[in-house]
Amino acid sequence: MSDNYRSREERRRAMNDNKPEGKSQGKPKKKKKGGLFRKIVAAVLLIGIIGLIAGVGTFFAMISDAPKVDDSVLKNSFSSKVYANDGKTVVKEIGAQKRTYVQYDEIPQVVKNAFIATEDVRFYKHHGVDFYRIGGALMANFKDGFGAEGGSTITQQVVKNSFLSPKKTVKRKVQEMWLAYQLERKYSKQQILEMYLNKIYFASGEVYGIERAAEKFYGVKSVKDLTLDEAAMLAGLPKAPTTYNPVTNPENATKRRNTVLNLMAKNGFITQAEADKAKQVDVQAHLAKQTESTSKYDVFIDQVIEEVKKKTDADPFSAGLEIYTTLDTNAQDYVDDVMNNKVVNFPNDKFQAGLVVVDNETGGIQAIGGGRNRVSGGLNFATNMRRQPGSTIKPILDYGPAIENLKWSTGQPLKDEEYHYSNGTPIRNFGRNYKGWVSAREALGRSLNIPALKAFQATGADKAKEFATGLGLKLDEEDGEAYSESYSIGGFRTGVTPLQMAGAYSAFANEGMYNAPHTVTKVKFPDGTEIDLTPKPKRAMQDYTAFMMTDMMKSVVNESYGTARAVRTPGLEIAGKTGTSNFSAAEKQRYNIPDAGEKDVWFNGFTPNYTISVWTGYETAKDGYILSPNETGMAKNIFKHVITHISEGKPKGSFKQPDSVVERSVEKPTGKDLKRPSGSTPSSLITKEYFVRGTAPTKVSQTFVKKEKEEKKEDKKEKKDNKDVKPKITASYSGGAISVNWSASNAASDTTFTVTMSSPNGSEQLASGAGAGGKTISNPAAGATYSFTVTTNTGESASSSVKVPDSSDQATEDNSTKPEDDGTTDDNQNEDNSNTDQNNGSDQGDDSSTKPDDNQNSNNGSNSDGSNSGNNGNTDNNNNDSGNTNDGNNNNNNGGTTPPPADNGGSDSGSQTPQTPATPSTPSTPATPQQEPTTEN
Repeated sequence: MSDNYRSREERRRAMNDNKPEGKSQGKPKKKKKGGLFRKIVAAVLLIGIIGLIAGVGTFFAMISDAPKVDDSVLKNSFSSKVYANDGKTVVKEIGAQKRTYVQYDEIPQVVKNAFIATEDVRFYKHHGVDFYRIGGALMANFKDGFGAEGGSTITQQVVKNSFLSPKKTVKRKVQEMWLAYQLERKYSKQQILEMYLNKIYFASGEVYGIERAAEKFYGVKSVKDLTLDEAAMLAGLPKAPTTYNPVTNPENATKRRNTVLNLMAKNGFITQAEADKAKQVDVQAHLAKQTESTSKYDVFIDQVIEEVKKKTDADPFSAGLEIYTTLDTNAQDYVDDVMNNKVVNFPNDKFQAGLVVVDNETGGIQAIGGGRNRVSGGLNFATNMRRQPGSTIKPILDYGPAIENLKWSTGQPLKDEEYHYSNGTPIRNFGRNYKGWVSAREALGRSLNIPALKAFQATGADKAKEFATGLGLKLDEEDGEAYSESYSIGGFRTGVTPLQMAGAYSAFANEGMYNAPHTVTKVKFPDGTEIDLTPKPKRAMQDYTAFMMTDMMKSVVNESYGTARAVRTPGLEIAGKTGTSNFSAAEKQRYNIPDAGEKDVWFNGFTPNYTISVWTGYETAKDGYILSPNETGMAKNIFKHVITHISEGKPKGSFKQPDSVVERSVEKPTGKDLKRPSGSTPSSLITKEYFVRGTAPTKVSQTFVKKEKEEKKEDKKEKKDNKDVKPKITASYSGGAISVNWSASNAASDTTFTVTMSSPNGSEQLASGAGAGGKTISNPAAGATYSFTVTTNTGESASSSVKVPDSSDQATEDNSTKPEDDGTTDDNQNEDNSNTDQNNGSDQGDDSSTKPDDNQNSNNGSNSDGSNSGNNGNTDNNNNDSGNTNDGNNNNNNGGTTPPPADNGGSDSGSQTPQTPATPSTPSTPATPQQEPTTEN
């Protein structure tokens, strides 16, 4: 049985093995559906519950110390104290003033709609926090422009400005949302909107609340009188009160107002037609005249308020802050005196100025000169006014980037020549002339435009822009136009402010470290929280760039060619750069401005301690132009007074040369390469320049070595030629007078003669000068012997003598002695005697001044400048008798001997002495006609 069973079992297994795969015997077991899914859901729920519990716990932990909603805080404001840079002196307490409270029912619907459309379009639909708005704010910013819509609701803004510090932390945001919810539970929407419109900040001069803003900007007695375009303008201001101020920034204000009008139309508060009509109104058309004058330190404190709001979101007028600033009251008081005409004499009341004083090491603003005759909320010429910088941009866009990126030296050769921009437009220097090869130092000192453009092009526009950005200038982003080569010489569309330029230049003085200029160092809140607002320094350039640019700008002040010599101050090391800009052709024509009239004049300068940027000019072209020396020099004059005052009693300091820089002597540029001077280089052509270590030139200039060799070669040739020069002199007595004549064979045009005479009375010099000549000795002593010697400048000499007969001898007896070649005629001698050397007139004049014992008065043959007018070199310079016609042309005889004159008693008293012409042995050469000298202008 067991065998059968085994065989049957085996057969059954075999049959099962032969069944097709995939088929199972009997019914399959059912699997439970969703087991894994339920596990995932359960895990997520569990995590969610845990997260919820943790989140709720965290939420309550965060709000546990949140301030309570206090009615007094919501309705009232707490003033803030502003401290000077000593941290103790309260210079002003701001807030809780210049505010007119207006009830909700008194506010027109157009004003409410304008603010709701701009700040919180779902204000009446949420409960303090609009999660939908938070998600949609980003989309709105992309569609309507950045800043068109924010994420915080009006309720949140009321809470933030009333109860919380501006620290941007998660905890503060959670507390803000919690308090906004609490505020909505306690107050109606109408009450919350009323609080908001009465607390909001609109402009400098402590303009708070919608009623006060309406009066300030439009002069209306009530907010009810505002029109649609005016309401839209006011609704756009709180986001950036200074940037969008219609009084000082009409272009930005127009854009912002139109954005508000678009939002009102988009959200159904007005029609698109009403919006378009309101856009046509000039943003300044209805503005009231600003007449409220500023009080002490208001210009500085306006900047403080703007910084606090921008960096903390806190309201300085209601948050009860303690604000610590960089204000130097001594410096600010003096700057105020300057602006009030107490230090310098401004040409007229419309002439304006703006200046900023910055501490180089910290970037802290010491003082601000916002302008003259300013009114509260008016244009600040130091911080808000943008003008073309002119040549003051050259250290920032041209030479600074070239040193930083190309390691140029201060002596980098640049050719000042006819040139043009890359697009073919010509570029010219201010003086419409060219200097040829100059160093970068001299090019900057002379403020030449063409080398500046070449430096900009050598570095490249992108590198130059990057350098400027590191110094706080955003160029095309702020100009709203394409960055171009015209920027290299200050050709901006809108421009820069003195605040920006002071910050940029201070980095040169601070070894290349840039500190953003600022007025606030820290803010302390009522709850004890402190926020440090001091900007962190950053490296804007290498130390070698900073030092070398500084030294180049010292040349602007110290060198004879510098454009800022007027700011030199004893005891102070000053570097800086001048700059001017011109009016457009259209402006000149419209306002009848002369070609020499300038629009802007700048001076940016610094010492080791302080940087001052000064702008001068007129607010608009119709107000005037800069022309007189007093006007063109005003920026430098202001700088000099202010820098002198603030430096008194303080260590002056000096600019330290870093190890990365070396000083080397080089030849002044005559080509594209700098070279070391040789031993032959004239000292006047050697200068010292700074180089980045490792880049100083090693090649020695051969320019003057070659010239020296050539000169030595010429000297040898000249000496050889001079050996062939043979002077001769003859002397003869006749008719009671001695005639002396001298000449030389093979004489060059520059051969000079010195003739001396020995007589019983001693030795004396008869003549000295170029060319052959002659002399008559009247009334010689009877029986005496007279000796004559002629010496050339080559050292050759000849002598002759004559004895005067006793009185008993015949008057006609000739006792002269002559050289042995007297009977011969030298054509060269004759030529020398007759030709005029017209190029050596001044030299002859110098020579004539050396003769002793003569009157040395100018004769008939002298030019007005003291030079000889070319009387054949034979002028008797000793003869001061203008009546004597024997003016030196008495030697036109071939043999050089003057025939004896008729005896007139030997008197040389001014009357003409007749002479008998000698019979020439060869024809004489006619004298060259006399010419007038030329003058180089």
